[in-house]
Order: sequence, then structure tokens, then C-alpha cells
Amino acid sequence: MILFKTAINLSQYLTHKSGTGSTIGFVPTMGALHAGHLSLIESSKKKTILTVCSIFVNPTQFNDPQDFAKYPVTLDQDIRLLEAAGCDIVFLPSVEEIYPNGTKQQQAFDIGYLENILEGKYRPGHFQGVCQVMYRLLEIVKPGMLFLGQKDYQQSMVIKKLISISGWDISVSVIPTLRESSGLALSSRNLRLSEKDKMSAAIICKSLLYIKENIQPGVLNNIIEKATLMINDAGFEKTDYITIADADTLEPITHWNGETSLVALVAAFIGGIRLIDNMVIT
Repeated sequence: MILFKTAINLSQYLTHKSGTGSTIGFVPTMGALHAGHLSLIESSKKKTILTVCSIFVNPTQFNDPQDFAKYPVTLDQDIRLLEAAGCDIVFLPSVEEIYPNGTKQQQAFDIGYLENILEGKYRPGHFQGVCQVMYRLLEIVKPGMLFLGQKDYQQSMVIKKLISISGWDISVSVIPTLRESSGLALSSRNLRLSEKDKMSAAIICKSLLYIKENIQPGVLNNIIEKATLMINDAGFEKTDYITIADADTLEPITHWNGETSLVALVAAFIGGIRLIDNMVIT
């Protein structure tokens, strides 16, 4: 496994490799790696010749400075995990390497309504930050395939939109969410939860399963209210949203025709930590 810290050295190496016919797979992360991230590495290794993983905690996608300051950093462990997983290249850039002109004056991306709903509504500016870092990373790595996790459902849609408007020929593979035995979606933020809160947080998955197993064509208000009550009763401090949307567009669905593919999405706080999850309903 080779480690790079500068964009120019990585870009030159990958240009040479792609010139020899190597298909590059890319897994962007913010570190604090877990089995979910490693499943992306595994998928890339199966489908591409060369797998690149980046570790970069991007300041421009945090609308809460405290959240950025407290984001878990486990770099030594991350490198050991990636080496054991057979990752070929790790990119460890500094903020200056990603944003050579600073973080203040960045390009704005037109990602449409995705910027202002759900995560976009509750984290203003978040998806512009995601687009800024992904544009820079994709520009450097120039992958043939990009591997993302389904847990960040809306973010995956935003990145697909970014690739489309940028005119890049990059195939995006979204890998199913991995969960703990309790059902809690694997997340780097779980490192900040107490054991008690982790047990309580498993209700998120249970509420999504409740929706999936009980949804019927017609008005959806009652099932959403029931799922919200399940989460609130488990000791969550606040629920930003629990909603059902069109799985392809993320447009909210309040009355279901029984045919449209749906996704149920949740964002809620427990122990001061904001957790998100989703489940596709077909």
C-alpha cells in the first residue's frame, strides 16, 4: 500500500497507471473507518484494478464548528485497516492541499432542490461543502468507478448530480449499509456514543423496519407519526425528520400509490450526537 500526501504526486502516479490500462476505483472517506468503509474497499477491489482511498475531514461541509472539532480521528488504526483490506493507495491530504486558495471563496454548484431538503434543510451549506471536496478529489484521482455507502443516501444523490453536471464519465456504485447486531447503522459518529445510547439508538432501525413492514397504499401520515413516536420514546432529544420519499428523486410522499419505490429516512439526536439512517422500501 502506498501513501500520498500531495495531489501532484498522486495525480502523476495515477495518470501513469491509467495509461497502462488500470481501472481506478475510489473510496472517499473522512476516516474513523469501520466495516462499512471496508465493504466499499472490498467492492472496489472486485470491480477495479487499483483501489484508492482518501482520508480527509472536510471543514467546508460542517455547518457546526463544534461538530467538526469533535469528529473522531483514528488515523493510525485507519491505515492498519486499509492495509489489511488490501487497499492499494491512501491519499492523506492537508486542508491546504485540497483548498490551495483557502476555504472561503469556493465554487458554487447548482444541485437543485437536493440542496434544500432533508439534510440540506437542517445543515445549511453542507452539500455545497460536499460538492467542493468531491469535485477536487475526483479531479485529482480521476477514477473510473466511485464507491459510496447507502447510509448517506441523499449525499450519494448529490454526488451523482455533481458528476453529471461536471460531465465526468464516472460510474457510481452505492453499497448497502452495514449494521451492528442491534440494527444500528455503522457510522464513525457511533464512536462518540455511550453504550447506553448505542443500545437506545437501535430504535432508528426498528422504526424504519416498522415502516417497511406496515406501509400500505394511501395516506402515510399515521405510519410516520408512529415511527416518530417510537424514536422519541427511546430517549432521543430531538428528531430533525422522519419522512418517506420517492427513492429515485427524494421528493416527499404523503400519499402512496402502492407502486412508486420509496425510501424512509431519519435524522435524530441522542447523547448530543446526530445520527442518520434510511431504508429502501419496494
